[in-house]
Parts: sequence; structure tokens; C-alpha cells
Amino acid sequence: MGLIVQKYGGSSVGDVERIKNVARRVCETRDAGNKVVVVVSAMRGETDRLIGLAKQIMKIPTEREMDMILATGEQTTIALTAMALHDMGIPAVSLTGAQAGIVTDGVHTKAKISNITPERIHGFLEEGNVVIVAGFQGQTPEGNITTLGRGGSDLTAIALAAALKADLCQIFTDVDGVYTCDPRIVGNARKLNEISYEEMLELASLGAKVMQSRSVEFAKKFGVIFEVRSSLNTNPGTIVKEENPSMESVVVRGVSLDKNQAKLTLFSVPDKPGMASRIFKHLAQASVNVDMIVQNVSHAADSPATDLSFTVEKADLAKACRVIEDMKGEVGFSELVSDEDVCKVSIVGVGMRTHSGVAAKMFETLSEGSINIEMISTSEIKISVVIRLAEGEKATQALHDAFIEI
Repeated sequence: MGLIVQKYGGSSVGDVERIKNVARRVCETRDAGNKVVVVVSAMRGETDRLIGLAKQIMKIPTEREMDMILATGEQTTIALTAMALHDMGIPAVSLTGAQAGIVTDGVHTKAKISNITPERIHGFLEEGNVVIVAGFQGQTPEGNITTLGRGGSDLTAIALAAALKADLCQIFTDVDGVYTCDPRIVGNARKLNEISYEEMLELASLGAKVMQSRSVEFAKKFGVIFEVRSSLNTNPGTIVKEENPSMESVVVRGVSLDKNQAKLTLFSVPDKPGMASRIFKHLAQASVNVDMIVQNVSHAADSPATDLSFTVEKADLAKACRVIEDMKGEVGFSELVSDEDVCKVSIVGVGMRTHSGVAAKMFETLSEGSINIEMISTSEIKISVVIRLAEGEKATQALHDAFIEI
């Protein structure tokens, strides 16, 4: 008898019929002789609905109360899933993140898991129950409800698999696995049989919507091999695991497009030591994640100065602008300009470590499409560029055609 953790995303539990379909799949796994722990997200669209309600009350809701309202989405799904299993004669019990023993830090809306005490889950499993856990949420040591950020149900599943020492972790979604690119953008994208943690981590952090990046990082840290597969069919999925030598034969594993980007530029920042440190320290204290950064000599200022540009997620734009405007007197920049009309296109592959000319080919491909590059960021296994939002899909298709063998 094995212990299997299965996670079902919002599209997999999008309505009552799909919840019943999940229950049937869980039943099949249990009937095969396995203990099963199920992690579920809120029903598709529910999180956005709850955010909308909150913003009708308050333009920028307090983060503690946002966690209180957002946590209800998953709690609805765990109860409905348990009811669906009960209706099939399967013993099941639903648990909130707190009841499942998930302890987090106190950063509301973006909490990190600090500890899991799974004894209660083990107890219910030993009694013959399927255990259904609310993804995306936990509780601080002081008893406050927290959420893990968008896609946090992936992290819940991976973390539970590690804590429970599960034999298998399956991430069920509405696609068959991890593709070379989003099939909705690139029609000839193909499914990958396997991908390394590092490649998956880069793709997730660069906007690929299959997995949440922190969950992949957690899996890599604790060696949790997991499979991404569809809840709508029985096709094999994509195995995410440690890199092996054969993976380097593929130069570029995937292409990603992230439309959830915004660019901020501070003009005429005094060119003095410590200025960048001061700016980004304040942003970090406000839990704003900064991605790409470019600094140029400013020609508009009378004294030595620089123009500083960086990108953040669109959801953090208002907060970032507020933090920076509050620093204007302290820093002394002349103007802050925000731009939401941008996107980030990236290529990823562990084979880039051992193959030269990848950047040149990428830039040449974009040039042939008359696509202007505004910012560039690189690592050992990825190259990212910021371009105009309107050119994002065109650039993604061109790079996929240039690098991915079909």
C-alpha cells in the first residue's frame, strides 16, 4: 500500500460535475490499495470573485482581512469534495490548512510554510479515510489565517508530500503536462516527458502557469519527484525531477510569456553609493518582489545621476509606487513613471550551459521580427527580455519556431 498526494487545481474542481469527476479518480486510486491525501484549490474564478468583493468595499484591502476572505474559497471545495466521496460510500474528512498542521510565518497574502505537523492527517488515514486538505492556506503560531499567494495549492501539495514521506505526488490540472510553451499561445507546442527542477523552476518563475515557482523550489530542496498531468483524461503527464546528463542535449527546453509584468522607472536618481540599496530595501520590507533591473547614466540631470528601471508583478504595482513616492524626499529622484504595457519573454534550458551562441540567436530572431528589446536578464539556463505587451505573442511564437524542434 502506497501513500499518494494528489492536488487538483481550480479548473479541475471548476463546477459540481468536475468535483464528482475528481472524487471518482480519487476512488480509483484508493481502490488500487493506496492511502490518499487530496489537496484542492478554490473553484475556478472563485478567488477572483472574492478579490472583487473585497475591492468593492476597499480599494486596497488590509492583507489580514484579505487572507480571511480568500481562505474561504478552498474551504468550500474541500467540503464539497468530501461530500462527493461520501455519496460514493468512501469515508473522507476535510481539513483546513490549519487543521492539517500547516504553520506559516506572518506575512499575509504571501506567507511561507515554516513547519508541518501531519500527525492528524496520519490518524485519519489510519482510520481508512481519504483526507482532503485546503490548499493555499495555513496558520501562524499565533492563530492567524494566512494564504500562500496565487498557486499556493501546488506548494501545499509538495510540502505535504515531503512531510508525509509520500510515495508519489501528482499535480492535476487542465493540461496534459508541461509543454514547450503555452499551447494557447503557440499552437505547435509539444508536451515534455520529463523536465529538471531547475528548468521547471525557471519556467514557473517566468510566467508559465502550470506550476507555482515556490512549490518547485520546495520540491527540489526536499527531493520530491512529482508528476504534472491532466484531471480530464488518463494520459501520462510530465515528470519533474533532478537533472540528468542526457537533459543537456536539448539546448532550449521551453519558451514562456509573462504578461503579468509592470515596469517602473525612477529618473535622475543621485549617483551616490547606497541609493539602489535604500530603494530596494524599502520595497523588500513591503514584500514587493523585484525582478529585472537596469540602471543607466541620466543625461537629464545637472549633477551626476542615473535612471533606474525595474519590473514587478502588476498586482504589486500600486504598492510599489506608493513605497517609492514616500521615499521621494529621501532619495531625491525627479520623477517616477510606471508602465503596464510590457511583457517578459524567456527561453529556458539546462543545455544553454554547454552551448554557445544562444543569446545571439535569440536577439537575431527578435530583430528579424522588428521587435525592440527594452530590458535583458540572464542566468546559466535562461535569457529573458522585456518588450511591448502587444508584441509578446508574436515574439513567443518566433522564438519557439527558432529553438524548439518539433
